[in-house]
Amino acid sequence: MKTYILYAALVAAIAGGVWLSRRPAPATEAEAATPAQGDALVAISLPETLSAQAVMGKRAFESTCITCHGKNATGKAGFGPPLVHKIYEPSHHGDMAFLAAVQAGVRAHHWRFGNMPPQEGLTRADTANIVTYVRELQRANGIN
Repeated sequence: MKTYILYAALVAAIAGGVWLSRRPAPATEAEAATPAQGDALVAISLPETLSAQAVMGKRAFESTCITCHGKNATGKAGFGPPLVHKIYEPSHHGDMAFLAAVQAGVRAHHWRFGNMPPQEGLTRADTANIVTYVRELQRANGIN
């Protein structure tokens, strides 16, 4: 009788192991949360209002930056990083860093999107307005 129970337990263990090894692995939380190509990389809250300078910045952003940095600077999977992100807070990337990136481009150093090329057609005033827009989005999301 003891031998019969031992064999039954052994067969059950083997069958359970085979079943576990053949079923698909569950998606990890990170895999499930990975956005698809072109999707926004962060979710943000929009400010109730924008200053006049930020409204102009939003227009300039939407004509030039949205292609890579996504709507409302939320990033775009496969294209460019979110600018409404702690990495771009004023104490780490000052306003002049944005101007330099627009004028001269920037080598990839925080993200794996590749280098950002210089952006043609934006004046210093356009860039200043874009920075104002991004900073207002950041402040609305607790990035000061």
